[in-house]
Amino acid sequence: MSVIIRKINSQDDVALAIIIKKTFDEFQLPKEGTVYADKSTDHLSNVFAEPGSVYLIAEEGGKILGGCGFFPTAGLPEGCVELVKFYLSESARGKGLGKMLIDETIKEAKLLNYTNMYLESFPSLTAAIAIYNAYGFKKLNAPLGNSGHFACNVWMLKSL
Repeated sequence: MSVIIRKINSQDDVALAIIIKKTFDEFQLPKEGTVYADKSTDHLSNVFAEPGSVYLIAEEGGKILGGCGFFPTAGLPEGCVELVKFYLSESARGKGLGKMLIDETIKEAKLLNYTNMYLESFPSLTAAIAIYNAYGFKKLNAPLGNSGHFACNVWMLKSL
């Protein structure tokens, strides 16, 4: 079987929320002030119906392995979009799937004429941060925009 990368639909919401919340538990990440506490996490297909946003799902044999997307977060500079909700199930990690998702996410952002991509993360997500560094994301000293995720303390930006 091979992995399919496709856009989110409402049937993906439950599986994706489970992957996100398990990741927070696994890495003992803060729950308040993060996507974990966002009510929208249980209904991501609704969130990504917003114009200027895209969310991609990685699926194999009908099983959701994870996803990654971007969203035009309020308060970001013109032409900038936020890379959001990049999560993989534990069994899907370390197989190059994260790179496939980021490649496709960046490609989709460029198609919508975004010129910069911003993200927020945590230092303990070392594998994700290594991927971000490899893709040319540069650390910032302070957050951009108004994501509402005040617990995140790693902020990065990349020119597209």
